[in-house]
Parts: sequence; C-alpha cells; structure tokens
Amino acid sequence: MSETIRSFIAFDIEDSGVLENITKMQKILSGTGADLKLVEPQNIHITLRFLGNITQPMVDKVYGGMCKVHFTPFTIKIQGLGAFPNQRNPRVVWAGIREGFLQLRGIFEQLEPFLRSLGFAPDPKGFSPHLTIARVRSGRNKAQLVKCLMENVNFEFGVVKANCLRLKRSDLTPKGPIYTTLREHCPKS
Repeated sequence: MSETIRSFIAFDIEDSGVLENITKMQKILSGTGADLKLVEPQNIHITLRFLGNITQPMVDKVYGGMCKVHFTPFTIKIQGLGAFPNQRNPRVVWAGIREGFLQLRGIFEQLEPFLRSLGFAPDPKGFSPHLTIARVRSGRNKAQLVKCLMENVNFEFGVVKANCLRLKRSDLTPKGPIYTTLREHCPKS
C-alpha cells in the first residue's frame, strides 16, 4: 500500500505586515480568556480546496490541473472577523476576504471540474474563502469571545498579493499541523 499525503490547494499569506496584524488580533482574542488554539503565522493561508489523503501519483495529476488554471497575480484585501458555524457559537475564528473574492472563485471554478474528473467529491462545505486564525477548544469565556468578535467585525488586516497557487502537504502533529509546499503554479503577470 502506498503512502498517502494529506493535502490541500491554497494561497499562502506571506506579507509580514498582514501577518503582524493577524498576530495582533490573535493576542486580542486570547485576551478574552477563551480556550483557543491559535494558528501559527507560517500556517496562515487561504484554502481553495481541501483534498484529503492522496497518493504520490495523484500529486502529479493535481499539479497538472493546477498548471491549466489561468490567472494573473491579484490583490486580496483581508478585512473582517467572523466565526464558523456562526458568531454566537464560534468553533473556528476567521479573517474575511473583502476584495479578491471573485478572482478566488474563478480559480476555484477552474479547478473544480478537473478535480471532479480525478474522482474528488465536491466539498460539502462549499466555497467560502477565509483565513483561519484560531480554533475554539471549549466554551470557556465564550461570551467574552463573542463580544470581541462583534467589536472587531470590520478589523482591517491589510492587502496581500496572490501570485502562487500551491499544493500543500499537511502533517498533523501533537503541536499542530506542519505544512509543506509540494508544488506551485506561479503565472507571470
């Protein structure tokens, strides 16, 4: 049996100013006393498609499809704070996409038919681009966390350039996931 690789397709967030603002917001969220697992700055990304466990030959096939995606580098404005499943019952805290959503959707819509042709089922959660910045581990200080989310609903994180679509490996460890880039598609502008 060949090894499988837990993987997803994403744009990494590499702008130091935006990452600083995310870290600043994570400190504010932690200040509520809520039981949070903060996402490490090097792991912040916008997932376009979670693939699950795939084989090495499938990595090459997925990459082939990624290389057929047409886009020119574009900007993404990261603004807003929210939670899944909703603000009142936060399990995942996210930063929102204010600009660049249509370009992200266009890339997703180019990828999806190709991924389906390889046997991937549609994502049951649908397409909802965001940046996960924290996961809620328990109900401790939930009211304070909800209040903080409401007070920062329009928080501005900044603008990033989306120029490299990446196929990422996700290795789960007790200290948190470790993401590694397996392949990248970086069209020229």
